[in-house]
Amino acid sequence: MTKWTSKNIPSQQGRTAVVTGTGGLGYEDALALVGAGANVVIAGRNPQKGAEAVAAIRQTVPDGQVRFGKVDLANLASIAEFAAQLAREQDSLDLLINNAGVMTPPKRRETSDGFELQFGTNYLGHFALTAHLLPLLKKAQNPRVVTLGSIAARQGAINFDDLQAERGYEPGPVYSQSKLACVMFALELSRRSKASGWGIESLAAHPGVTRTDLLPNGAGRWSAAGMARRFLPFLFQPVWQGALPTLYAATDPAARDGAYYGPDRLSGTRGYPTEETPPKAALDSSVAARLWDASLKLTNVTFV
Repeated sequence: MTKWTSKNIPSQQGRTAVVTGTGGLGYEDALALVGAGANVVIAGRNPQKGAEAVAAIRQTVPDGQVRFGKVDLANLASIAEFAAQLAREQDSLDLLINNAGVMTPPKRRETSDGFELQFGTNYLGHFALTAHLLPLLKKAQNPRVVTLGSIAARQGAINFDDLQAERGYEPGPVYSQSKLACVMFALELSRRSKASGWGIESLAAHPGVTRTDLLPNGAGRWSAAGMARRFLPFLFQPVWQGALPTLYAATDPAARDGAYYGPDRLSGTRGYPTEETPPKAALDSSVAARLWDASLKLTNVTFV
């Protein structure tokens, strides 16, 4: 694909989408999808930020179909309620983009359910959300789920002996584990959908190195990473460009079920969408199956 951009998105008229995350990549995903005619729910935990995102999208696309949905991915009850509310509002769901995330908080924190914050939000929250929305997805025509990985997933490893980093917390490795888990989930969901006849395509994507607020919000404004984000902007590609691999995976007919998409230049740190080989660890289907089973127990959800 040569310099694929949001202008290449086919018409999304008649399709409904949920995008998690009201700022950064989530906002750019929602904006592009609304611009292509989709009915979009932009989901997050902060109603004020959600309202601001909706207002900004409507300013750009005055007749666009977009609304905010409240969900806290660090709270399993909130996830269940969001899915139940969505089921009351619509009969099916065509697209789910599991995008929102937390990155490298300096000290170990927990979700309301007692999970380590990064693993619990980035991975387990989206695992549970997908399970709750599966009935709506199965009712759609050609539904897709896109789950966000990261170039950090390349350094990731699933530590089954200490999934919640209770014995030792290092922000970077824990973030890498959460993002590797997201890629493994996307590939395992694809396998299970084929085996069970769910008819859902599942893909993974990552944004390269992008100018979002994830670093300063997580690691801290005055951390080395946060300062690099603020004072060395040339190291980061624009957010709209970082969103392109996700949008390609979500909308292009040529995007492959079970594939992984990222930027095409400088070792996947920037550029335009291309298919890339997932991290080697993500290709171990036995580990992915073990992680799936562990996640079912932790989140108390079912995929039916």
